[in-house]
Amino acid sequence: MQDLYGRVVTYMRVSVTDRCNLRCRYCMPLEGVRFKDPADVLSWDELLRVVRAAAGLGVSRIRVTGGEPTTRPGLVDFVREVAATPGIRDVSMTTNGMLLAGMAADLRRAGLGRVNVSVDSLRADRFRHLTHFGDLQAVLQGVEAALAEGLEPVKLNCVALRGENDDELVDFVALTESRPLHVRFIELMPLGTSHAWTRERLLSAEAIRERIAERYAFVPDALEGGGPAKYYRVPGHVGTFGIITAMTENFCHSCNRVRLTADGELQPCLGSLLAMDLRGPLRAGAGDDELRRMVAKGIRAKPERHLMEEYLEETAGRRMWTIGG
Repeated sequence: MQDLYGRVVTYMRVSVTDRCNLRCRYCMPLEGVRFKDPADVLSWDELLRVVRAAAGLGVSRIRVTGGEPTTRPGLVDFVREVAATPGIRDVSMTTNGMLLAGMAADLRRAGLGRVNVSVDSLRADRFRHLTHFGDLQAVLQGVEAALAEGLEPVKLNCVALRGENDDELVDFVALTESRPLHVRFIELMPLGTSHAWTRERLLSAEAIRERIAERYAFVPDALEGGGPAKYYRVPGHVGTFGIITAMTENFCHSCNRVRLTADGELQPCLGSLLAMDLRGPLRAGAGDDELRRMVAKGIRAKPERHLMEEYLEETAGRRMWTIGG
C-alpha cells in the first residue's frame, strides 16, 4: 500500500491504552491527566480487526505501544492473535520496562519478536526524578529478562535532554561494549505537555554525535528493523547506538508507518493533526471490506512531511501517551 508520495507503508504502531504507570517529565504531567473513558477504548477484538485490515493492505510489522502496554490485562493474548495474523511477520513492543521482567517469557511464547525499553537515565536517583515513579532496577531486570528470552534486538530508548541527561550519553554507549544492546538516542519533540517543550532542552543529533566522539570513535552501522534511527557502532562493541533525528535531520521521505490510537483514530503522521475515526464505523457494524477501505484512505492521506517545526504551538499540546509513543 503506497501513500500519495510513493512511500510503501508496511508498519503500524498500535496503542492499546493511554494509561501509564510512570509520569515522565517530557511526556505526561503529574496531575490533571484525563484518561480516555474505558468505553471509548477499543476492545481487543476491535484492535485485531484493524490489524487484520492493515495486514490485508500489506502492513507486515506491528509495534504494540501505549501509554504503557503492559498495564492492560489481556496483552499476552492480543500479541498471540496479532502474531498469528496472516501477513504479519514482525511483532514488537515499546515499554517502560517496569513490568517486563514478569511478562517477558509469556510475551515471547505468544509471538513477540523484540522489544524497545524506554530508559532515560542509568542513575537511579535521576531516573526517579525524570519519571516520578520509576524504579531503575526493575527496568534493568526487565532488560535482562528480554535478553534471556531472546527478544532481540533489545533496544534502549533514551530521550536526550540538554542539561538533564546529556552527561550520560557515553555511559549508554558503554553498555554496547559487551552486551547485545542497541541504544537509540531520541531528539526531544514538541509532544507530550506543552510546558515540557523548549528549544533549549533539545539536543540535536549533531550534538549527540559530538558528545559521543569525545570518548569513542564510531562508524555507521545497520540494524534490522523498520524504524528511522541512524545507527553507529564502536569498533569491537557487540551492540550499537542510533539516533532518531525527527527534528534536525528530517526523515519523512522514508517514513513507512501509521499509528492507531487506543480509542480508534488512525493517524498517518505523528507530527500532523490528521486523524481518521475508525471506532465509529467499527461499532456501527462496518464490514471487513469497508474497514480495509478506510485504512487505505488513511494511508493515502499521509502528509509529505511532519510540521512540528512550523506549528510548535499546535503540536506541542498533542498528548504522546494517547497517540502511541
